[in-house]
Amino acid sequence: MNIFVVNSGSSSIKYQLFKMPATDPVCSGLVERIGLSNPTITHKVYIDGDEKVIKLTPEELPDHEAGLKEVNQLLTGGDWAVIKDPADIQLIGHRIVHGGETFTTTTIIDAGVKEKLKNTFQLAPLHNPASYLGIEVAEKIFTNATQIGVFDTAFHQTLPAKAYRFAIPNTYYTDFNIRSYGFHGTSHKYVTEQAADYLGKNDSKFISIHLGNGCSMAAVKNGRSIDTSMGFGPLSGLVMGTRSGDIDPTVIFYLVNQLGYDIEQVSNLLNKRSGMAGLTGYSDMRDITNAIEQGNEDAKLAYDLYAYRIKKYIGAYAAALNGLDAIIFTAGVGENDALIRELICTDMDYLGLKLDTATNKVRAKGIRKINQSDSPAKILIIPTNEELEIAQQCFQMVSNS
Repeated sequence: MNIFVVNSGSSSIKYQLFKMPATDPVCSGLVERIGLSNPTITHKVYIDGDEKVIKLTPEELPDHEAGLKEVNQLLTGGDWAVIKDPADIQLIGHRIVHGGETFTTTTIIDAGVKEKLKNTFQLAPLHNPASYLGIEVAEKIFTNATQIGVFDTAFHQTLPAKAYRFAIPNTYYTDFNIRSYGFHGTSHKYVTEQAADYLGKNDSKFISIHLGNGCSMAAVKNGRSIDTSMGFGPLSGLVMGTRSGDIDPTVIFYLVNQLGYDIEQVSNLLNKRSGMAGLTGYSDMRDITNAIEQGNEDAKLAYDLYAYRIKKYIGAYAAALNGLDAIIFTAGVGENDALIRELICTDMDYLGLKLDTATNKVRAKGIRKINQSDSPAKILIIPTNEELEIAQQCFQMVSNS
């Protein structure tokens, strides 16, 4: 079964094609700078273990429809075609960031679902409109395919009320659905399931640590999310590339009442000018690591602060889980930054975490264990694969129907 996974951003389209039940992609790619100058398309085809890379620089890609038409040409034409016709695509899985309380499971998209999706735009104004646009464009090009939505918030629908409710008057929840939803659920679900298989544990207590430009953690008990660090939106919790993470709300009142900020300025500050970028001037952890090596004290403090916030959440989630079998590092920073993993795992003996510093520094592919042999709790690095998780959810949905 040909399953095409589409992740639409405001000016980009990330995609992978799977021939399920095989779990290795047939091809993958990224369309960048849609509607902007100098657009690019990077398309990769995987044949017998070899990777063929095609790079295109179209004169213009005015919209997502133009971008996806170019992708269709790459899928169906030339020496590295992977399908004969767009009608060969049977399912398209769309990553949708926010499902609110309406979409709690993987959902086949029809006209009624599309209308309900519009009601989620206000919950994720930067992401959900782009996903909706991706759906509409895919319907035009892949007319034979069933469109399916996979929601980042769905995995966290198992949170108990004591974890997702805020201590504000009840009407704000009942009338306006203001609660904690959580994000990166597709990633947290994938890596914790991988950890359970790897360790052979059906009865499990895991803490999943997704560290990229956006960062979040989840406490997962027996495959169910019971708490997570992101909340109503993706700003709360950990320090991130440009987002502040948790902050005393009084700071916002001070910015508005004493410094004269308007709400848009506050939003811009906390979402785009804070986090590691605010502390160091850099949002890329590789640049910050280089600054540390050059003796930059601001960069060193930022790393310590970043790690300290994560350590506090590990302690909180170990309490919520009443134990800990493993912590899992995933996503770009989590999988590749040995220094941040070492800072997080240092002086965590009380929780049974003993890092093997030598193994931690070794770069390798696939799942790997980086704890000492006598560590009561395991420390794992598990590469996330949100596109594969989306494809599998789509495949399981139609296979079971």
